[in-house]
Amino acid sequence: MHRILSSQLTHHVGATVRIAGWVHRRRLLKSVAFLIVRDAAGLAQVVVTDPAARAALEQLTEETVVEVTATVAANAAAPAGVELTHPAVRPLGPPAVPPPFDLYRPALTATLPTQLDNAPTALRHPTRSAALRISAAAVAGFRATLDARDFVEIHTPKVVASSTESGANVFALDWFGRPAYLAQSPQFYKQLMVGVFERVYEVGPVFRAEPHDTVRHLAQYTSLDVELGFVADHRDVMRVLRDTLAGMLGAVTERAGGALATLGIEAPQVPAEIPAVHFTEALKIAGAPADEPDLAPAHERALGEWARREHGSEFLFVTGYPMAKRPFYTHPDPARPAYSHGFDLLFRGLELVTGGQRLHRYDDYLAALAARGEPVEPYAGYLDAFRHGMPPHGGFAIGLERFVARLTGAANVREVTAFPRDLHRLTP
Repeated sequence: MHRILSSQLTHHVGATVRIAGWVHRRRLLKSVAFLIVRDAAGLAQVVVTDPAARAALEQLTEETVVEVTATVAANAAAPAGVELTHPAVRPLGPPAVPPPFDLYRPALTATLPTQLDNAPTALRHPTRSAALRISAAAVAGFRATLDARDFVEIHTPKVVASSTESGANVFALDWFGRPAYLAQSPQFYKQLMVGVFERVYEVGPVFRAEPHDTVRHLAQYTSLDVELGFVADHRDVMRVLRDTLAGMLGAVTERAGGALATLGIEAPQVPAEIPAVHFTEALKIAGAPADEPDLAPAHERALGEWARREHGSEFLFVTGYPMAKRPFYTHPDPARPAYSHGFDLLFRGLELVTGGQRLHRYDDYLAALAARGEPVEPYAGYLDAFRHGMPPHGGFAIGLERFVARLTGAANVREVTAFPRDLHRLTP
């Protein structure tokens, strides 16, 4: 007899079936006992009336792995409208040591540090696993949307020879006696691969040795990177980003509807055209001084409120960031060289995506590095490709964990990360 999942029980009313999973909860009443079994698809209720079976059930602990062979009976009060009767319950291992919190309760009440210290079991709670299902669906939607637009998935090195993107904020390591670093992003490589495939994307880890201890930062996170060639300017990139977000949220609704329901949320609609404001206008809207070089979190929140109020949108593009606050490879605005063809996308008042048009001429790179007083030599392997012809191009990167945290309303990005790595945490 093949094992079936709890979600399939409704198709087998009257039949004898075999399920397996974890003891989610036991309810031992005077004349009857209920065993709730949890598997990857949900919960199944098992009714135990036989005295011997009840005595065996009393010896089991929550989270013990069991197999149940029983008859499926309709019961509107049971999960999914069915329950299992006349069961034979067989443990598939020794009684489990109960975790330091009750996984059967609707909310996981343990503190976040306790949850993270016990992540392998805390993640079994439906609210924690729901966030990870949403994350998986979002990545599936990301890939599907870009595959349909002739993008090619690439895989770039995560160990690099020089710390060129942002100075000291890198993790150094020993590479067979030579210094090396964990990659902060696939930025340089995905640009180079535009010269091969024109349109590329990557899903992979990135590493930032930034001493942030906030609810929105991780030292390792998953970056969804995109780069595309033959763009007119940054607006072509923004259009691809808009469609990608719509595809991701569509996949979340389709593939992780149960997870959304568990968390009591709905995926927002992405407008056909996401509203956009220039950086200088954004400062005015946020009530910030005109000489501010960047947007603070309070400014982003004010802009998010404005976008909802004025446009009914959870999303807002801020374009034209000052060149002084953008990487050297960012293309300046020809009409206003102090400002860039770079943008951020705010989602519910939080910066979610950074992107823009890149430089694509070798001489422009030399000039940009010289203007910043940086040597060319550390970038030689990267810059060489631009000597051999590169099209106008641009791209963006989405932080997956930040996206899911904002979507689910999590107060801390660690709540939607399976095994977070930050300033203080390297285990489990």
